[in-house]
Amino acid sequence: MKLGSEKYPALTGVRAVGASVVFFDHFPILAGSHITINVMAFFFTLSGFLIVRIYYERAELTFKWLAKYFVNRFARIYPVYFLLLTVAVCLQHDAQPWLLVTNYTLTHALFDNVRFVIQPSWTLTVEECFYVLAPVFMILTRIYNVLAPLALGCLLLLSALIVSKLGFAFLGSPGFVLSTTYFGHFFEFFAGIYLALALMRLEKKGDSEAPGNKRSLAGLAGVTLLVFAMLVVYRHAPLNTHAIILINNFLIPVPIALLYWGLIRENTLLSRLLSGKFCGLLGRSSYSFYLLHTLVIDYITVPVLLSVTGSRPLSAVLSFTITWLLAIALFAFYEEPVNMLIRGRSRSKGRPVGMPATLFR
Repeated sequence: MKLGSEKYPALTGVRAVGASVVFFDHFPILAGSHITINVMAFFFTLSGFLIVRIYYERAELTFKWLAKYFVNRFARIYPVYFLLLTVAVCLQHDAQPWLLVTNYTLTHALFDNVRFVIQPSWTLTVEECFYVLAPVFMILTRIYNVLAPLALGCLLLLSALIVSKLGFAFLGSPGFVLSTTYFGHFFEFFAGIYLALALMRLEKKGDSEAPGNKRSLAGLAGVTLLVFAMLVVYRHAPLNTHAIILINNFLIPVPIALLYWGLIRENTLLSRLLSGKFCGLLGRSSYSFYLLHTLVIDYITVPVLLSVTGSRPLSAVLSFTITWLLAIALFAFYEEPVNMLIRGRSRSKGRPVGMPATLFR
């Protein structure tokens, strides 16, 4: 693992921070003190940025290109998910056919009545939907402009909301569409798409670096302001779900993209911290950590650590550390080797798709 070789190392560090925040949201140090921030918006915006930055210039709607593209996406996402899902199924002793089919095919978060065997894995369905649509978005942008994928995303959201009113389990309800599916979260990905296109224009001019820290500070200020707004919303009953959707899905992606803009272009203390080798290692292991952490909480922290230590804060810190150690080992000895094995076999049959992925891990 060549740490520090990423093209945008600070964004790798963001993944580590985001995964850590998710852990303490699911198992807070103080019971009931959950973190009021849409962490997934950071991941979805980052996904939109990286996919477009890697593949945009070579994207084709041909069988050969699409086959290699989807093999790359499969290699990155599925092997770790398959392994941990199988472990979770064995631990939970639940082998209902429909449950297994939807979870193993990553279609589970498209149905309102399906249980997620690994609770955070609903976001993988969101990601997979974006991966399927991304080539179309990139081609539309090249033919027309960046407003074309935005218009298509709005149309898809409208269509999903119409389907959700028909009473089927598929897409369930408007609230389900907006909170759990790609269609409700499309604007978070679009913010990343726009950021990637803007950065590519600057990089072609050789003007990607910027002095000062005003972009990073503006992004942080915007995120902080919207997190404060979320706190205000949550403090007032009854809960205003419309305000939550507006802030989480459509407002906070804008300052997140601005923050990423600053982390990429500005040499600040924050960007240097996130670009360090330690953050890089955690960032690369963050996907394994993300899928592992609820299993550790459910099967180690709650039944074992809490009873042995008698202290929730100590149990939280111990389980957080254990999860990172397991995630690093899983990444080093399974996730990355299997990923490179699958990609290597695909590349051996022809030209690789997009830019070298090692720049972005």
